[in-house]
Amino acid sequence: MPHAFFDSPIPVARPEAQQPDATQDRTHSRPVSQLESVVVALLDELDYGVILLREAVHVVHLNHAARGELRSGHRVEVTDGVLRAHRAGDAAALGEAMAAAHRGLRRFITLGADDERLGVALIPIGTPGAANAGLTMAVFGRQRLCERISVQWFARAHGLTPAECTVLELLCEGLDPREIARANEVGMATVRTQVTSIRSKVGADSIRGLLHKVAMLPPMVSSLRC
Repeated sequence: MPHAFFDSPIPVARPEAQQPDATQDRTHSRPVSQLESVVVALLDELDYGVILLREAVHVVHLNHAARGELRSGHRVEVTDGVLRAHRAGDAAALGEAMAAAHRGLRRFITLGADDERLGVALIPIGTPGAANAGLTMAVFGRQRLCERISVQWFARAHGLTPAECTVLELLCEGLDPREIARANEVGMATVRTQVTSIRSKVGADSIRGLLHKVAMLPPMVSSLRC
């Protein structure tokens, strides 16, 4: 499975090809390898799975979240360096979407079945005629409201207690207060008090408003990775 970010580099200004004046931002003349390493690091911090494709088919890079999706083995796989749908019934939809992306058209498809369904956007990138032409991003929908580390930083920023942070995490996983009470082996009154306290500290009028604030958090991926 290839892990190189580009099999041909993005064009950047090089000192030998273009002499920047004294006021020009010199970051544009950095080596391509350094630029690639920065972009790869940025992609790995996203909690959306991203696969970079050449000719909308051949995999040239997978970020951390995408590798996790592949390990699940439910919806997509990479075989011989090519992105494929795991289910035969999804193969035609994925193939059509990748072909459209190769023609410069964006597509959104849904793969999988029942509660394992996954939204995938095929987004053509790159400039026609340039070295990065023919690149496509396959972007997976998130499988949860946000990463746990984002919730934890949000809780810390608003002064939530450890117990309140746990309640917030469970709310973000889709549990209602009654289910949270059972999971934490506490009474409903305790959970109601904790939810009220969380909403007060965060400034949310309802659980729905609270979850909306969490959904708007920037993506943060845990550094504790396999």
